[in-house]
Amino acid sequence: MNHIVNDMVVRFANVNGTGSASANNLFAKAVFRMGIPVSPKNIFPSNIQGLPTWFEIRINDKGYLGRRDGIDLLVAVNPQSFDKDVKSVRSGGYLVYDSTKKLHAEQIREDINYIGIPMMRLCMEHYQNPRQQQLFKNIVYVGALATLLDMEIEVIENMIKEQFKNKQKLIPSNIQALELGINYVKEHYELLPYRLERRDMVGDHILIEGNAATALGCVYGGATVAAWYPITPSTSVALSFDKFAHQLRMDSDTNKKKFAIVQAEDELAAIGMVIGASWNGARAFTSTSGPGVSLMNEFIGLAYYAEIPVVLINVQRGGPSTGMPTRTQQADVLSSAYASHGDTKHVLLFPSTPAECFELTADAFDLADRLQTPIIVMSDLDLGMNVHMSPPLKWDDNRKYDLGKVLNRQELDELEHFGRYRDVDNDGIGYRTVPGTHPKKGSFFTRGTSRDEDAKYTEDGDTYVRVVNRILKKWDTAKDLVPGPEFSSKNDHPNGIIYFGTTNYAAMEAVELLEAKGIKVDAMRIKAFPFNQEVEDFINQHERLFVIEQNRDAQMRAVFMNELDTNPQKLVPILNYDGMPITANNIFNQISQLIPVSV
Repeated sequence: MNHIVNDMVVRFANVNGTGSASANNLFAKAVFRMGIPVSPKNIFPSNIQGLPTWFEIRINDKGYLGRRDGIDLLVAVNPQSFDKDVKSVRSGGYLVYDSTKKLHAEQIREDINYIGIPMMRLCMEHYQNPRQQQLFKNIVYVGALATLLDMEIEVIENMIKEQFKNKQKLIPSNIQALELGINYVKEHYELLPYRLERRDMVGDHILIEGNAATALGCVYGGATVAAWYPITPSTSVALSFDKFAHQLRMDSDTNKKKFAIVQAEDELAAIGMVIGASWNGARAFTSTSGPGVSLMNEFIGLAYYAEIPVVLINVQRGGPSTGMPTRTQQADVLSSAYASHGDTKHVLLFPSTPAECFELTADAFDLADRLQTPIIVMSDLDLGMNVHMSPPLKWDDNRKYDLGKVLNRQELDELEHFGRYRDVDNDGIGYRTVPGTHPKKGSFFTRGTSRDEDAKYTEDGDTYVRVVNRILKKWDTAKDLVPGPEFSSKNDHPNGIIYFGTTNYAAMEAVELLEAKGIKVDAMRIKAFPFNQEVEDFINQHERLFVIEQNRDAQMRAVFMNELDTNPQKLVPILNYDGMPITANNIFNQISQLIPVSV
């Protein structure tokens, strides 16, 4: 028998609220501990408990970390979703199920393999407490699955011991449940053709959620104020910031906090607090998702027009309205890029990995201060709430914060006249002050109504035009400050693909799938809006470009057309908006239908 080693998709089908998440993560982390690249996806409902939940793990020696179509091995322990789960297994795949109760005839497929483990019966025989029976059922299937795949069981045992090192009495019962699954498989089944073998392919990588990395980016980026309102999937950004700030932002002498975190009554209050804190010299941020950005629109416009540094973390989810709050999308591109009424444009940063969540979020605070404008970090649920492999997060301790054009008291004293909104350097950015820097000079208040270069209220049309045109001048300045795109190749072929954010892994794998079929494409990953000259050149140098997005309306494509006046005919949308991360197969299938395969 030919073995398939370290190349599979494993899915667990559970009931939300039954403790399965810990067991599923235990399995994924054990694979990682064996030096094998993994990419787990938690697919959960928006209610508290009782509905189906899935946990999907891509395991791949080549390091492909995007989702892949087809389930090779499914552990199905949820009666509510069982029929659907059976259909999801690819032909020839394996389904592990709880055989305490017999399957119905309509649940049998002739083209897949069934492995019955009497999980609940085993637990009822060895544990008296009903809650324990339910919890340990999850550990039983971990033991069974690990044995079927010929894993190193001691890795899982050691992880259990680490997990409960402060609750030693729980270790024996968990190990017992693991052994129940192990022993049953040894007595009744042969090993599967799928195998997990130790590798040395993860190096010093860590497993971390994007939201946790984002929160660390806020701390290292100098944030001292956070105001937020809970909303899936961004809540853990604020919660993680609170945890890290308590570790890293406490005064060592007095043990007092050197930060402020406010859970506001709503999203409007949250961003209002952030704007106030930023106006008064703090580095402040809020985290939210699409519905929150919609509510914040007027205040975003205030920060843009009054030119106040603000960092906003947008962890995107399915919309519109409440939409699919626990599914991922990239559908806030337009609503964030042009947030608020009137003529506005906002700098967007598009991280693809936890490391970039950390780096770009820290950079966002420098950009906000330098440009005196809102900076929006565009994460999404897949990146934010799922665990990803990442190199260790790095920070240069010699790095200095770029506070931009902030005048101190001495500089104000030396000025004959201070005009808050005067562009003396011809880069579109005026000089600002922190209120109270000087007893007579500087800015103390601001307004959202029209004003002149000296911040005096006016409704004169010519003055208004001068001011908004001067603000627009920042856009060209920003192009040289934001991170540029990343290329796999620039202009070797007539066709190219453009992608951003969490389409990264799937897009790169799709390029290899296309090349294997003789279809050559160049690739560019967008990291920021506005687009610099490299982005514009890449678009101009190609006859046709496939724009990969996770939204229905091809929003990034629309931004290209609006900002660069690109011919719509050369921009071909490659879309996915079912709430699940796009797969390489999906991208390959869409593009290969439009490009003839080379002979």
